[in-house]
Amino acid sequence: MPLIEQNYSLKKYNTFGIEASARYFAEVHSVEEVISIIKSVGDHNLPLLFLGGGSNILFTKDFPGIVIKNNLKGISLVKETEDEVWVKSASGEIWHELVQYCIKNNYGGIENLSLIPGTVGAAPIQNIGAYGTELKDVFESLEALDLNDLTIKTFTRTDCRFDYRDSIFKQEGKGKYFIVSVTLRLQKNPKINTSYGAIQKLLDERGISHPTIADISQVVCDIRNSKLPNPAVIGNAGSFFKNPEITEEQYLSLKNTYADMPGYPTHKGIKLSAAWMIERCGWKGKQVGDTGTHKDHALVLVNYGHATGEEVKALALEIQKSVQDMFGVRIEMEVNLI
Repeated sequence: MPLIEQNYSLKKYNTFGIEASARYFAEVHSVEEVISIIKSVGDHNLPLLFLGGGSNILFTKDFPGIVIKNNLKGISLVKETEDEVWVKSASGEIWHELVQYCIKNNYGGIENLSLIPGTVGAAPIQNIGAYGTELKDVFESLEALDLNDLTIKTFTRTDCRFDYRDSIFKQEGKGKYFIVSVTLRLQKNPKINTSYGAIQKLLDERGISHPTIADISQVVCDIRNSKLPNPAVIGNAGSFFKNPEITEEQYLSLKNTYADMPGYPTHKGIKLSAAWMIERCGWKGKQVGDTGTHKDHALVLVNYGHATGEEVKALALEIQKSVQDMFGVRIEMEVNLI
């Protein structure tokens, strides 16, 4: 049974740097330790919260139950063919360290997802994506502990019902599973994707005409570092809001008023830029008390030092209202509020 601590500070376990405490706190290194804690907690009917990298969470109050910090580790090659490899990672591994492992071994497919914060276990919950790639593009399966009957279940890509920053684990499966491991299907002869954002432009500037996956990863890291603030310097959780999707008819109507409004076709309709709308509402770089939006990226809410989770939440609600009032579009929060 792992050590369970009481009234434990969570400040260093969330990238917003919000001061909040857990009534009980424990770190786990195996599924057996998770099960032992859940059996113990079940006797007291306490709420459970699993914590990975703490990069997609906002604590608005102290947590009244037990916080379990996921430290399950291990990366292994489980299968390979002439062209493909299947890499299995424990859920507590840092996502970017898995990316680096794959790049070192020339396993292609997740290099465009370099430097996304958080753990491997959080990746399928969010269906993380960046620079023209989503997790679902390389996802094979995952193992998850059913918190009801404490059995391990396997989820295929179909089972996970991936969508834009969404999965079954954010819908009816929310709070019902603890993800144990994730298996990815990757390429030995990687197909390089330079189609999104400034990747090709930077490669051209650097004189790289035949980029490797390591080149792509480096460029993506440089772009992310230039656009997004480092949580070690200023508290934040990356993009706070999702980019909303609307119908083509709604988009054309908005374009009549806002001719320069960007829109990106999807299988559902048109995806809008939440950052563009937030900036048009005058929020980019605006500071309210000890919180605000970052000067370089309107989607990023920040903690300038001593903001509370409630203050960040209040700002987020104000921004939502501004966008709704100006454009008639609701932007959803991507960060989980606790």
